[in-house]
Amino acid sequence: MAVWDDLVGQDRVASQLTAAARDADALVTAEAAGGRAAARNAAEASPALAASPASSASSKMTHAWLFTGPPGSGRAAAARAFAAALQCVSPDRALGGAPGCGFCEGCHTTLVGTHADVEVVRTDLLSIGVKETRDLVRRAQLSPAGGRWQVIVLEDADRLTEGAGNVLLKAVEEPAPRTVWLLCAPSLEDVLPTIRSRCRLLTLRTPPVDAVADLLVRRDGIEPELAASAARATQGHIDRARRLATDERARARRAAVLKLPLRVDDVGGCLKAAQELIDAAAEDAKQVAEEIDAKETEELRAALGAAAGTGGRLPRGTAGAMKDLQDRQKRRATRTQRDSLDLALTDLAGFYRDVLALQFGSRTALANTDVQDALERIAAGSKPERTLRRIEAVRACREALDRNVAPLLAVEAMTMALRAG
Repeated sequence: MAVWDDLVGQDRVASQLTAAARDADALVTAEAAGGRAAARNAAEASPALAASPASSASSKMTHAWLFTGPPGSGRAAAARAFAAALQCVSPDRALGGAPGCGFCEGCHTTLVGTHADVEVVRTDLLSIGVKETRDLVRRAQLSPAGGRWQVIVLEDADRLTEGAGNVLLKAVEEPAPRTVWLLCAPSLEDVLPTIRSRCRLLTLRTPPVDAVADLLVRRDGIEPELAASAARATQGHIDRARRLATDERARARRAAVLKLPLRVDDVGGCLKAAQELIDAAAEDAKQVAEEIDAKETEELRAALGAAAGTGGRLPRGTAGAMKDLQDRQKRRATRTQRDSLDLALTDLAGFYRDVLALQFGSRTALANTDVQDALERIAAGSKPERTLRRIEAVRACREALDRNVAPLLAVEAMTMALRAG
Protein backbone atom coordinates (compact mmCIF):
# COMPACT_ATOMS: atom_id res chain seq x y z
CA MET A 1 0.00 0.00 0.00
CA ALA A 2 1.51 3.32 -1.08
CA VAL A 3 1.84 6.10 1.48
CA TRP A 4 -0.73 8.17 -0.45
CA ASP A 5 -3.58 5.69 0.03
CA ASP A 6 -4.78 7.41 3.22
CA LEU A 7 -5.17 10.79 1.47
CA VAL A 8 -8.90 10.50 1.03
CA GLY A 9 -10.21 12.50 -1.92
CA GLN A 10 -6.92 14.39 -2.39
CA ASP A 11 -5.77 13.09 -5.77
CA ARG A 12 -4.43 16.47 -6.91
CA VAL A 13 -2.37 16.93 -3.75
CA ALA A 14 -1.02 13.37 -3.96
CA SER A 15 0.03 13.98 -7.57
CA GLN A 16 1.91 17.17 -6.65
CA LEU A 17 3.67 15.54 -3.73
CA THR A 18 4.64 12.51 -5.81
CA ALA A 19 6.24 14.76 -8.42
CA ALA A 20 8.12 16.68 -5.73
CA ALA A 21 9.31 13.43 -4.13
CA ARG A 22 10.65 12.27 -7.50
CA ASP A 23 12.67 15.47 -7.86
CA ALA A 24 13.99 15.15 -4.31
CA ASP A 25 14.90 11.52 -4.93
CA ALA A 26 16.76 12.44 -8.13
CA LEU A 27 18.85 14.99 -6.23
CA VAL A 28 19.79 12.62 -3.40
CA THR A 29 20.54 9.75 -5.77
CA ALA A 30 22.79 11.93 -7.91
CA GLU A 31 24.70 13.20 -4.89
CA ALA A 32 25.05 9.69 -3.48
CA ALA A 33 26.51 8.51 -6.78
CA GLY A 34 29.11 11.23 -6.55
CA GLY A 35 28.21 12.72 -9.92
CA ARG A 36 28.65 16.45 -9.51
CA ALA A 37 27.28 17.25 -12.93
CA ALA A 38 24.21 15.11 -12.35
CA ALA A 39 23.71 16.66 -8.94
CA ARG A 40 23.98 20.11 -10.48
CA ASN A 41 21.30 19.21 -13.06
CA ALA A 42 19.02 17.86 -10.35
CA ALA A 43 19.56 20.99 -8.30
CA GLU A 44 18.61 23.08 -11.30
CA ALA A 45 15.39 21.07 -11.53
CA SER A 46 14.83 21.90 -7.84
CA PRO A 47 16.55 25.26 -7.27
CA ALA A 48 15.02 25.68 -3.84
CA LEU A 49 17.24 22.87 -2.64
CA ALA A 50 20.45 24.43 -3.86
CA ALA A 51 22.62 26.58 -1.63
CA SER A 52 20.21 29.47 -1.91
CA PRO A 53 16.87 29.09 -0.15
CA ALA A 54 15.13 30.95 -2.97
CA SER A 55 12.36 29.01 -4.66
CA SER A 56 11.37 28.84 -8.31
CA ALA A 57 7.78 28.88 -9.44
CA SER A 58 8.51 25.93 -11.77
CA SER A 59 10.21 23.83 -9.10
CA LYS A 60 8.42 20.69 -7.98
CA MET A 61 10.41 20.43 -4.75
CA THR A 62 11.27 23.05 -2.17
CA HIS A 63 12.55 23.24 1.39
CA ALA A 64 9.32 24.45 3.07
CA TRP A 65 5.71 23.41 2.55
CA LEU A 66 2.45 24.67 4.04
CA PHE A 67 -0.50 22.25 4.11
CA THR A 68 -3.83 23.98 4.65
CA GLY A 69 -7.39 22.74 4.64
CA PRO A 70 -10.49 22.47 6.83
CA PRO A 71 -10.45 20.29 9.95
CA GLY A 72 -10.57 16.61 9.02
CA SER A 73 -9.20 17.11 5.51
CA GLY A 74 -6.03 15.16 6.34
CA ARG A 75 -3.39 17.90 6.48
CA ALA A 76 -1.17 16.00 8.91
CA ALA A 77 -1.69 12.72 7.06
CA ALA A 78 -0.54 14.37 3.82
CA ALA A 79 2.54 15.82 5.53
CA ARG A 80 3.50 12.46 7.08
CA ALA A 81 2.96 10.67 3.76
CA PHE A 82 5.24 13.18 2.02
CA ALA A 83 7.85 12.74 4.77
CA ALA A 84 7.71 8.97 4.19
CA ALA A 85 8.11 9.44 0.43
CA LEU A 86 11.19 11.62 1.00
CA GLN A 87 12.73 8.85 3.14
CA CYS A 88 11.70 5.99 0.82
CA VAL A 89 14.52 3.52 0.07
CA SER A 90 12.56 1.04 -2.06
CA PRO A 91 14.68 -0.55 -4.82
CA ASP A 92 11.72 -0.03 -7.18
CA ARG A 93 12.74 3.62 -7.44
CA ALA A 94 15.65 2.62 -9.66
CA LEU A 95 13.16 0.96 -12.03
CA GLY A 96 11.03 4.07 -12.34
CA GLY A 97 8.74 3.48 -9.37
CA ALA A 98 7.54 6.54 -7.46
CA PRO A 99 8.95 7.17 -3.96
CA GLY A 100 6.53 6.30 -1.19
CA CYS A 101 6.07 2.55 -1.53
CA GLY A 102 4.77 2.23 2.03
CA PHE A 103 6.68 -1.01 2.72
CA CYS A 104 10.39 -0.19 2.91
CA GLU A 105 12.18 0.69 6.13
CA GLY A 106 12.18 4.40 5.38
CA CYS A 107 8.43 4.54 4.71
CA HIS A 108 7.46 2.25 7.56
CA THR A 109 9.53 3.90 10.28
CA THR A 110 8.34 7.35 9.19
CA LEU A 111 4.67 6.38 9.28
CA VAL A 112 4.92 4.73 12.71
CA GLY A 113 6.96 7.62 14.12
CA THR A 114 10.33 5.97 14.76
CA HIS A 115 12.47 7.34 11.92
CA ALA A 116 15.57 9.06 13.32
CA ASP A 117 15.43 11.88 10.76
CA VAL A 118 11.72 12.69 10.92
CA GLU A 119 10.47 14.85 13.78
CA VAL A 120 6.68 15.08 14.07
CA VAL A 121 5.58 17.91 16.35
CA ARG A 122 2.03 18.07 17.65
CA THR A 123 0.92 19.82 20.79
CA ASP A 124 -1.80 19.09 23.31
CA LEU A 125 -1.35 22.58 24.78
CA LEU A 126 -2.93 25.86 23.73
CA SER A 127 0.21 27.15 22.01
CA ILE A 128 3.77 26.35 20.92
CA GLY A 129 6.28 28.65 22.57
CA VAL A 130 9.68 30.07 21.77
CA LYS A 131 11.65 27.44 23.70
CA GLU A 132 10.11 24.49 21.86
CA THR A 133 10.59 26.23 18.52
CA ARG A 134 14.26 26.96 19.20
CA ASP A 135 14.77 23.26 19.94
CA LEU A 136 13.21 22.44 16.57
CA VAL A 137 15.40 24.96 14.75
CA ARG A 138 18.52 23.45 16.32
CA ARG A 139 17.38 20.01 15.23
CA ALA A 140 16.78 21.29 11.70
CA GLN A 141 20.41 22.36 11.36
CA LEU A 142 21.65 18.77 11.77
CA SER A 143 22.55 16.58 8.82
CA PRO A 144 20.44 13.44 8.36
CA ALA A 145 21.64 10.69 10.69
CA GLY A 146 20.84 7.87 8.30
CA GLY A 147 17.95 8.91 6.12
CA ARG A 148 17.85 10.94 2.96
CA TRP A 149 16.43 14.14 4.48
CA GLN A 150 16.00 15.84 7.83
CA VAL A 151 12.21 16.37 7.91
CA ILE A 152 10.34 18.49 10.47
CA VAL A 153 6.55 18.02 10.46
CA LEU A 154 4.83 20.77 12.47
CA GLU A 155 1.20 19.66 12.68
CA ASP A 156 -0.02 22.69 14.66
CA ALA A 157 1.72 25.62 12.97
CA ASP A 158 -1.35 27.74 13.74
CA ARG A 159 -0.57 27.41 17.46
CA LEU A 160 2.83 29.10 17.21
CA THR A 161 3.03 32.22 19.35
CA GLU A 162 4.22 35.39 17.61
CA GLY A 163 7.67 35.00 19.16
CA ALA A 164 7.87 31.35 18.15
CA GLY A 165 6.86 32.28 14.60
CA ASN A 166 9.70 34.78 14.40
CA VAL A 167 12.14 32.10 15.58
CA LEU A 168 10.87 29.71 12.91
CA LEU A 169 11.08 32.39 10.21
CA LYS A 170 14.87 32.49 10.37
CA ALA A 171 15.11 28.73 9.86
CA VAL A 172 12.73 28.82 6.90
CA GLU A 173 14.61 31.74 5.35
CA GLU A 174 18.00 30.04 5.63
CA PRO A 175 17.38 26.27 5.56
CA ALA A 176 20.07 23.65 5.95
CA PRO A 177 20.85 21.86 2.64
CA ARG A 178 19.05 18.61 3.52
CA THR A 179 16.23 19.94 5.74
CA VAL A 180 12.57 20.09 4.74
CA TRP A 181 9.89 21.87 6.80
CA LEU A 182 6.29 20.61 6.53
CA LEU A 183 3.87 22.98 8.27
CA CYS A 184 0.16 22.30 8.77
CA ALA A 185 -2.55 24.87 9.53
CA PRO A 186 -6.28 25.29 8.87
CA SER A 187 -5.79 28.33 6.60
CA LEU A 188 -3.20 30.78 5.29
CA GLU A 189 -4.37 33.42 7.76
CA ASP A 190 -3.34 31.17 10.68
CA VAL A 191 0.35 31.49 9.76
CA LEU A 192 2.54 34.60 9.80
CA PRO A 193 2.65 36.25 6.34
CA THR A 194 6.46 36.21 6.41
CA ILE A 195 6.47 32.44 6.91
CA ARG A 196 3.75 31.50 4.43
CA SER A 197 5.40 33.61 1.72
CA ARG A 198 8.43 31.31 1.93
CA CYS A 199 6.49 28.06 1.73
CA ARG A 200 4.99 26.09 -1.13
CA LEU A 201 1.23 26.03 -0.50
CA LEU A 202 -0.93 22.92 -0.80
CA THR A 203 -4.65 23.27 -0.09
CA LEU A 204 -6.66 20.17 0.81
CA ARG A 205 -10.43 19.89 0.54
CA THR A 206 -13.01 18.23 2.73
CA PRO A 207 -13.10 14.56 1.64
CA PRO A 208 -16.35 13.17 0.17
CA VAL A 209 -18.53 11.39 2.72
CA ASP A 210 -18.58 8.16 0.70
CA ALA A 211 -14.77 8.13 0.48
CA VAL A 212 -14.43 8.54 4.25
CA ALA A 213 -16.90 5.72 4.86
CA ASP A 214 -14.94 3.49 2.49
CA LEU A 215 -11.72 4.28 4.36
CA LEU A 216 -13.28 3.34 7.71
CA VAL A 217 -14.43 0.02 6.30
CA ARG A 218 -11.20 -0.74 4.43
CA ARG A 219 -8.64 0.36 7.00
CA ASP A 220 -10.40 0.13 10.37
CA GLY A 221 -12.70 -2.83 9.74
CA ILE A 222 -15.85 -0.92 10.72
CA GLU A 223 -19.25 -2.20 9.66
CA PRO A 224 -20.38 -0.44 6.46
CA GLU A 225 -23.63 0.89 7.94
CA LEU A 226 -21.91 2.35 11.01
CA ALA A 227 -19.09 3.76 8.86
CA ALA A 228 -21.56 5.48 6.54
CA SER A 229 -23.48 6.94 9.49
CA ALA A 230 -20.31 8.27 11.16
CA ALA A 231 -18.96 9.76 7.93
CA ARG A 232 -22.30 11.44 7.20
CA ALA A 233 -22.64 12.79 10.76
CA THR A 234 -19.18 14.37 10.68
CA GLN A 235 -19.51 15.60 7.07
CA GLY A 236 -16.24 14.02 5.92
CA HIS A 237 -14.06 14.75 8.96
CA ILE A 238 -11.82 11.68 8.95
CA ASP A 239 -10.62 11.64 12.59
CA ARG A 240 -14.01 12.53 14.05
CA ALA A 241 -15.71 9.91 11.90
CA ARG A 242 -13.29 7.23 13.12
CA ARG A 243 -13.82 8.24 16.74
CA LEU A 244 -17.59 8.31 16.37
CA ALA A 245 -17.58 4.87 14.76
CA THR A 246 -15.30 3.28 17.37
CA ASP A 247 -16.22 5.04 20.64
CA GLU A 248 -19.60 4.44 22.22
CA ARG A 249 -19.07 7.34 24.63
CA ALA A 250 -18.52 9.73 21.71
CA ARG A 251 -21.82 8.64 20.17
CA ALA A 252 -23.60 9.15 23.48
CA ARG A 253 -22.14 12.65 23.92
CA ARG A 254 -23.14 13.62 20.39
CA ALA A 255 -26.68 12.36 20.97
CA ALA A 256 -26.89 14.51 24.11
CA VAL A 257 -25.69 17.62 22.23
CA LEU A 258 -28.28 17.12 19.49
CA LYS A 259 -31.07 17.16 22.11
CA LEU A 260 -30.06 20.66 23.26
CA PRO A 261 -32.18 22.59 20.67
CA LEU A 262 -35.30 21.01 22.18
CA ARG A 263 -34.36 22.04 25.72
CA VAL A 264 -34.00 25.80 25.41
CA ASP A 265 -37.69 26.72 25.69
CA ASP A 266 -37.20 28.68 28.94
CA VAL A 267 -34.42 30.43 30.84
CA GLY A 268 -34.00 27.57 33.30
CA GLY A 269 -33.62 25.08 30.46
CA CYS A 270 -31.02 27.31 28.78
CA LEU A 271 -28.87 27.58 31.90
CA LYS A 272 -29.16 23.88 32.68
CA ALA A 273 -28.25 22.87 29.12
CA ALA A 274 -25.22 25.19 29.21
CA GLN A 275 -23.99 23.71 32.49
CA GLU A 276 -24.39 20.16 31.21
CA LEU A 277 -22.44 21.01 28.06
CA ILE A 278 -19.58 22.40 30.17
CA ASP A 279 -19.70 19.40 32.52
CA ALA A 280 -19.49 16.97 29.57
CA ALA A 281 -16.42 18.78 28.21
CA ALA A 282 -14.81 18.71 31.67
CA GLU A 283 -15.51 14.98 31.92
CA ASP A 284 -13.75 14.48 28.57
CA ALA A 285 -10.70 16.34 29.87
CA LYS A 286 -10.77 14.29 33.06
CA GLN A 287 -10.80 11.02 31.14
CA VAL A 288 -7.79 12.09 29.08
CA ALA A 289 -5.99 13.15 32.25
CA GLU A 290 -6.64 9.83 33.95
CA GLU A 291 -5.20 7.97 30.97
CA ILE A 292 -2.09 10.10 30.48
CA ASP A 293 -1.23 12.13 33.59
CA ALA A 294 -0.62 9.20 35.94
CA LYS A 295 1.70 7.52 33.42
CA GLU A 296 3.65 10.74 32.79
CA THR A 297 3.99 11.46 36.51
CA GLU A 298 5.24 7.97 37.30
CA GLU A 299 7.73 8.04 34.43
CA LEU A 300 9.12 11.36 35.61
CA ARG A 301 9.37 10.17 39.21
CA ALA A 302 11.24 7.09 38.00
CA ALA A 303 13.60 9.26 35.95
CA LEU A 304 14.24 11.42 39.01
CA GLY A 305 14.92 8.40 41.21
CA ALA A 306 11.64 8.26 43.12
CA ALA A 307 9.78 5.40 41.46
CA ALA A 308 6.94 3.62 43.22
CA GLY A 309 8.12 1.15 45.84
CA THR A 310 11.36 3.00 46.56
CA GLY A 311 10.22 5.25 49.38
CA GLY A 312 8.46 7.74 47.07
CA ARG A 313 10.34 10.86 48.20
CA LEU A 314 11.71 13.06 45.42
CA PRO A 315 15.45 13.82 45.53
CA ARG A 316 16.37 17.37 46.53
CA GLY A 317 16.31 19.87 43.71
CA THR A 318 13.83 17.99 41.51
CA ALA A 319 10.60 19.62 42.68
CA GLY A 320 10.82 22.17 39.85
CA ALA A 321 10.68 19.44 37.21
CA MET A 322 7.61 17.96 38.82
CA LYS A 323 5.92 21.36 39.00
CA ASP A 324 6.67 21.97 35.29
CA LEU A 325 4.97 18.67 34.45
CA GLN A 326 1.93 19.55 36.56
CA ASP A 327 1.64 22.96 34.87
CA ARG A 328 1.86 21.32 31.45
CA GLN A 329 -0.82 18.83 32.41
CA LYS A 330 -3.13 21.65 33.54
CA ARG A 331 -2.66 23.46 30.22
CA ARG A 332 -3.37 20.25 28.37
CA ALA A 333 -6.56 19.73 30.38
CA THR A 334 -7.65 23.25 29.46
CA ARG A 335 -7.10 22.61 25.76
CA THR A 336 -8.79 19.20 25.92
CA GLN A 337 -11.86 20.75 27.54
CA ARG A 338 -11.99 23.51 24.94
CA ASP A 339 -11.52 21.06 22.07
CA SER A 340 -14.32 18.87 23.40
CA LEU A 341 -16.58 21.90 23.78
CA ASP A 342 -15.73 23.10 20.26
CA LEU A 343 -16.59 19.65 18.91
CA ALA A 344 -20.00 19.85 20.61
CA LEU A 345 -20.58 23.30 19.11
CA THR A 346 -19.64 21.99 15.67
CA ASP A 347 -22.26 19.25 16.03
CA LEU A 348 -24.79 21.86 17.15
CA ALA A 349 -24.05 24.06 14.12
CA GLY A 350 -24.50 20.98 11.91
CA PHE A 351 -27.93 20.41 13.47
CA TYR A 352 -29.10 23.92 12.56
CA ARG A 353 -27.55 23.59 9.12
CA ASP A 354 -29.83 20.60 8.55
CA VAL A 355 -32.79 22.60 9.87
CA LEU A 356 -32.02 25.34 7.36
CA ALA A 357 -31.79 22.79 4.55
CA LEU A 358 -35.27 21.48 5.45
CA GLN A 359 -36.71 24.99 5.64
CA PHE A 360 -35.44 25.84 2.16
CA GLY A 361 -36.36 22.45 0.72
CA SER A 362 -32.77 21.85 -0.28
CA ARG A 363 -31.74 18.55 -1.84
CA THR A 364 -28.52 18.60 0.19
CA ALA A 365 -28.10 15.36 2.11
CA LEU A 366 -28.79 15.75 5.83
CA ALA A 367 -25.93 15.01 8.22
CA ASN A 368 -28.08 14.15 11.26
CA THR A 369 -30.63 11.74 9.89
CA ASP A 370 -30.67 9.90 13.23
CA VAL A 371 -32.54 12.87 14.77
CA GLN A 372 -34.68 13.76 11.78
CA ASP A 373 -37.83 14.05 13.91
CA ALA A 374 -36.20 16.82 15.97
CA LEU A 375 -34.94 18.52 12.81
CA GLU A 376 -38.40 18.59 11.29
CA ARG A 377 -39.96 19.82 14.53
CA ILE A 378 -37.53 22.77 14.80
CA ALA A 379 -37.82 23.52 11.08
CA ALA A 380 -41.62 23.64 11.21
CA GLY A 381 -41.67 25.81 14.33
CA SER A 382 -39.40 28.61 13.11
CA LYS A 383 -38.34 30.56 10.05
CA PRO A 384 -35.02 30.49 8.15
CA GLU A 385 -34.12 33.91 9.56
CA ARG A 386 -34.25 32.54 13.11
CA THR A 387 -32.21 29.50 12.12
CA LEU A 388 -29.52 31.72 10.62
CA ARG A 389 -29.39 33.77 13.84
CA ARG A 390 -28.99 30.54 15.82
CA ILE A 391 -26.11 29.41 13.60
CA GLU A 392 -24.56 32.83 14.14
CA ALA A 393 -24.97 32.40 17.93
CA VAL A 394 -23.04 29.12 17.80
CA ARG A 395 -20.29 30.76 15.74
CA ALA A 396 -20.11 33.70 18.16
CA CYS A 397 -19.72 31.27 21.07
CA ARG A 398 -16.78 29.55 19.34
CA GLU A 399 -15.14 32.91 18.72
CA ALA A 400 -15.67 33.92 22.36
CA LEU A 401 -13.95 30.73 23.52
CA ASP A 402 -11.02 31.52 21.21
CA ARG A 403 -10.73 34.87 22.99
CA ASN A 404 -10.54 33.07 26.36
CA VAL A 405 -14.00 34.11 27.55
CA ALA A 406 -15.08 31.97 30.53
CA PRO A 407 -16.62 28.86 28.90
CA LEU A 408 -19.76 28.81 31.05
CA LEU A 409 -20.54 32.46 30.33
CA ALA A 410 -20.01 31.97 26.59
CA VAL A 411 -22.21 28.88 26.43
CA GLU A 412 -24.95 30.45 28.57
CA ALA A 413 -25.03 33.44 26.23
CA MET A 414 -25.32 31.07 23.30
CA THR A 415 -28.18 29.02 24.75
CA MET A 416 -30.11 32.21 25.55
CA ALA A 417 -29.57 33.36 21.96
CA LEU A 418 -30.80 29.97 20.69
CA ARG A 419 -33.97 30.43 22.71
CA ALA A 420 -34.57 33.93 21.33
CA GLY A 421 -33.85 32.82 17.77
